[in-house]
Amino acid sequence: MLRIFAILILIFINNYSNAEVKNKIISNLNETNNLDFKFEQNINGKIENGNCTIEYPKKIFCEYARSNNKILVSNGKSLVIKTRTSYYRYPIEKTPLNLILDKNYLIKKINKLEERIVDKNLINFTIVENDNEINIFFDNQTYDLIGWQNTDIYQNFNITFLSSIRKNRVLSKNLFKIPIQN
Repeated sequence: MLRIFAILILIFINNYSNAEVKNKIISNLNETNNLDFKFEQNINGKIENGNCTIEYPKKIFCEYARSNNKILVSNGKSLVIKTRTSYYRYPIEKTPLNLILDKNYLIKKINKLEERIVDKNLINFTIVENDNEINIFFDNQTYDLIGWQNTDIYQNFNITFLSSIRKNRVLSKNLFKIPIQN
């Protein structure tokens, strides 16, 4: 009888702890209007890095280091990837960033999903939507978004890690302006 009682207490503590983690992540997301960070992106083994700024909902501006002046910009409706020699424009709803950059969507999903603790440092939620699987990662200490893993529109496996995260900074109004095609 004592053993059953101990098991029930452990289950209760684990469920309480899981709910507390979710609540802290959701609270942190609710309090975040924008964030900027350094990133490292691995697409099928090709590693790129740079700096990004996200403004919720669905806006992002990234400058890639050591590239052909590569930038990625979303104004919330369109996503543009531009280099010195190329220009690609997509409706954001056709990309995984449509979900990743929507904090209200993330909050709704996190409320329903079970988290997975990875190496005691990361909290992972796996979102499956429209035949797409997106893994979202949060820091287990700060509850900040620290990365995602998905398959892009070209079926490339993409892992993005965030570091040096700063939140709720004053942003330029033109930061998310879609660049013109050359």
